[in-house]
Amino acid sequence: MGATDEPPGRALRTPRAAGAAGMLSALLLGTVVVLVHAAIPDHPTDAGAWLADGSSRDSLNVALQLVPFAGIFFLWFMGAVRDYVGAAEDKFFATLFFGSGVLYLAVIFVLAAAVGGLLALAGSASSAQLRMWEYGRHLTLVLLSSYSTRIAAVFVLSATTLCHRLGMFPRWLTWSGYAVAVVLLFVVSTDAWFALVFPLWVLVVSARVLRVALRPTTQPE
Repeated sequence: MGATDEPPGRALRTPRAAGAAGMLSALLLGTVVVLVHAAIPDHPTDAGAWLADGSSRDSLNVALQLVPFAGIFFLWFMGAVRDYVGAAEDKFFATLFFGSGVLYLAVIFVLAAAVGGLLALAGSASSAQLRMWEYGRHLTLVLLSSYSTRIAAVFVLSATTLCHRLGMFPRWLTWSGYAVAVVLLFVVSTDAWFALVFPLWVLVVSARVLRVALRPTTQPE
């Protein structure tokens, strides 16, 4: 076997792994978004009630446990997709794809740290800690519904354009990707629940990659 030869079956294993990792990441990210939005009130005047509500803190604790695994699966999914695209990738869009994906994960981990700060304030209702809670609540919601979604929009745009140019996406998935990017850029700020369209898009793309990978291929004789 020459130095540039690939081991048999490698071209199939990589897309399968990418699809599986992407689907797991999408499900975990969607769960985190739901838990955080459901647990943190939209209005800062609810601070006292939130600090006394153990169920909200339990939801955030679950979200904190899921974030590292969602990040690991998402990062591995990115690497596997880039390997699947291979040398044919457009360098400009590939750089946007990789950079925006890493930056998105960084924002999500900062968000998790902010959520951890909110949990650390639970159990006390002093005026100083209530002010800190209001700051942490605002920081968490801004990171979740503003910064992370804009970075996710760049990720969707670059991935959609890259895969469309290489013929990896059908037309309906290409237009869906552009629509998701528009929602993440302009609509999420008015309704934070629209942030769920990003993990939904990751889920659909991952299912597409996995479906293509599972198609039977003709082996050269």
